[in-house]
Amino acid sequence: MSELEEKKTPETEIIEPQPVLLPLVPLKNVVILPKSITPIIVGRPISIKAVEAALKSDRTVFITTQKDANVENPGQEDLFQHGTRATVLQAMRMPNGSLKILAEGIRRAKIKEFAVQNEHIGVSIQELPTDYDKGAETEATWRQLRALYQVYASLNDKAPADLVESVKTTQEMDYAADTMAMHIANLTIEDRQEILEEPRLKERMLALCGLLKKEIEILQTEKRIRGHIQTQVEKSQREYYLTEQMKAIQKELGREDQSEEIKQIRDKIKTLGLTTEAKEKVEKEIRRLEQMPPLSSEAVVSRHYIDWITSIPWTKKSKDTISLKRAERILDSNHAGLKKPKELILEFLATRKFSKDAKRSPIICLVGPPGVGKTSLASSIADSVGRQFVRISLGGVRDEAEIRGHRRTYVGALPGKIIQAMRKAKTINPVVLLDEIDKMSRDIHGDPAAALLEVLDPEQNRSFTDHFLDVEYDLSNVMFITTANVLEHIPYPLFDRLEIISLSGYTDEEKLHIAKKFLLPKWMDEYGLNKQTFKISDTIITSVIADYTKEAGVRQLERLLAKLMRRAIQLLLKEKETKSVTVTPSRLKEWLGNPTFKKTSLSTKDKRIGLATGLAWTEVGGDVMEIETSVLPGKGNVTLTGQLGEVMQESAQAALSYIRTRADDLQLKPSFYSNKDIHIHVPEGATPKDGPSAGISICTALVSALIKAPTKQKLAMTGEITLQGRVLSIGGLKEKLLAAKQHGMQAVIIPEENKDDAETVTKEVDLGDLELITAKTMDDVLKNAFEKNPLTRRRKIKRTAKTRKV
Repeated sequence: MSELEEKKTPETEIIEPQPVLLPLVPLKNVVILPKSITPIIVGRPISIKAVEAALKSDRTVFITTQKDANVENPGQEDLFQHGTRATVLQAMRMPNGSLKILAEGIRRAKIKEFAVQNEHIGVSIQELPTDYDKGAETEATWRQLRALYQVYASLNDKAPADLVESVKTTQEMDYAADTMAMHIANLTIEDRQEILEEPRLKERMLALCGLLKKEIEILQTEKRIRGHIQTQVEKSQREYYLTEQMKAIQKELGREDQSEEIKQIRDKIKTLGLTTEAKEKVEKEIRRLEQMPPLSSEAVVSRHYIDWITSIPWTKKSKDTISLKRAERILDSNHAGLKKPKELILEFLATRKFSKDAKRSPIICLVGPPGVGKTSLASSIADSVGRQFVRISLGGVRDEAEIRGHRRTYVGALPGKIIQAMRKAKTINPVVLLDEIDKMSRDIHGDPAAALLEVLDPEQNRSFTDHFLDVEYDLSNVMFITTANVLEHIPYPLFDRLEIISLSGYTDEEKLHIAKKFLLPKWMDEYGLNKQTFKISDTIITSVIADYTKEAGVRQLERLLAKLMRRAIQLLLKEKETKSVTVTPSRLKEWLGNPTFKKTSLSTKDKRIGLATGLAWTEVGGDVMEIETSVLPGKGNVTLTGQLGEVMQESAQAALSYIRTRADDLQLKPSFYSNKDIHIHVPEGATPKDGPSAGISICTALVSALIKAPTKQKLAMTGEITLQGRVLSIGGLKEKLLAAKQHGMQAVIIPEENKDDAETVTKEVDLGDLELITAKTMDDVLKNAFEKNPLTRRRKIKRTAKTRKV
């Protein structure tokens, strides 16, 4: 008896004798396990011959699996050594010559010998009986396997659920385990081959437990995914159904147009690049709008809000085209003079071009009198950088809502001027001009200047919130430019955020140049004139500037030149034979009337006792101001006339106190002021006057009246005086020096502290032969204001007396 026949199992199995060589049927991607009946399509010649040989004998074959399914004629090394002894239950010839067989697995076996016989492969095998272990571990493993299989069967409808119900003996466990391995879907060839090669029942069941647990997790995950997908599909179907119903209802109610409009709005929102906050706000309003009648008041408010939030730019940005040469050419072609402002503007542009990462733009404030070109200069800056330009007028604004907007709860609510400007610009980085920032005021509705603090602060304006929109809007890319006439009228917190560029008034020479280069060509082109039909000389233009205008800018000059052209056109139409009109002095007087403005009249007396000429700054330029003093017998009263402000009155008091301290040096009695009345008057009494810079002029006039000594002819002066006689600096020096030149002054006394300013002015404008005299103290002023120093003689007398005493 062979070794295989002698080995007894715990249940004492009877092993039937087998042929020495069994026909081999190699399979692709299929593993046959014992106790399983499997249909197989046999198509390869060696397999067909093996099946035919088996059918001729006892129908027994040995079935194993190929390691590589692509091999057509496998050798011993291409096959797994472990397989299954099986019986061919049925065989059927197919039309293509292949066989369809039904094979039943009988027992595990292992190839011992491999040989080729009659065009098929024959093998001798060693059968591998199951190693049963009836211990508690086997029973526990089976219970775990049965529980897992029941869960698996509940998840997989194709698995037989009754497979484990009647299993009691170990032989039945062996049968059930192999059957499970065949019914568990998605097991790999390697997994089933591992089960086939394991003769120990407990180890085989443990391996099946692991495979079942893994498969259960996959099936449960699939079930969750399938349920989620089903939910989504049901939700989508439900939404589609409800949407179609809504469309039908909207159509019946006549709201079909509204639905189309809302769809267009939603499509537009996708392309705007709105912030998350803005998207949520708009979507909320759209949902409200869908539920309201189209013509209801609330629907109008919601639609108005949606229109605004979708019409302002959120991401669209214009590309900067900064070229310093181009910028300089634009500034020079559009503006005459203004050398210093142009240099500062080019500095800002150069910095922005050099530092491409610079995101913050300086807040430029152009300060100067009306008509000097502040607004047009801002427009030129926008052209220089290639950005959109928007102007916002702040003159007379007194409500904070003008800047921040009104809340939507108010009827007719609108966003503020800032958001309106962004809508007009259509880009997030325009140049926005805040014009006349010093003309704002405040009332019970709030302070608009305070609302501008957030707008003009680079640290805060990236999250600017308009009351109407009620969402944060980024203004950090905007280049803000402001203009003002008077710097003192700008609140300090706002002033602290500004880069100041001062624009002074034009000189007469600059006005002449502007008239010839800009104003005349502009209006000639507009009225259809040319140099042959309309002729005007430089002398006439200068006369218009001097006698008919009084301004720092050129607006009035532009209007008068346009008026002369209109009168010339009238003459050309009236007199057909006239082909050309020349503006003569007589025609100038006829067309414009008598001179409107005359130079401030100055005293023509040879002896200028009690007279001193001061210099003043006004919003329209500089002017001279003659100060008259008179000393009369009285009781020590001081009278000030000429609409003098508080500061100017205090300057007069300071000048008088200084003279009293120097009475001895001026040969005045210490009690000179007690029996005399002093009257100080500044002509043009209807014009209010104020400021400290007339201090030395008042003091000089007082000294002249008290010592009865005349002041120098053609001499003007400006400076603030202290009680100790120091001369302090003043402002508006350029305008004052130009006024002195225009009124024929030969010399001007200025404070020593303004010496550097005077050097800058002389480089900018031509002052001709005007002599500039600096004074550190009032002694220096008196020394240069009189033909003879009023302090010299007294000092000599005092020194002589002192010598005699010694």
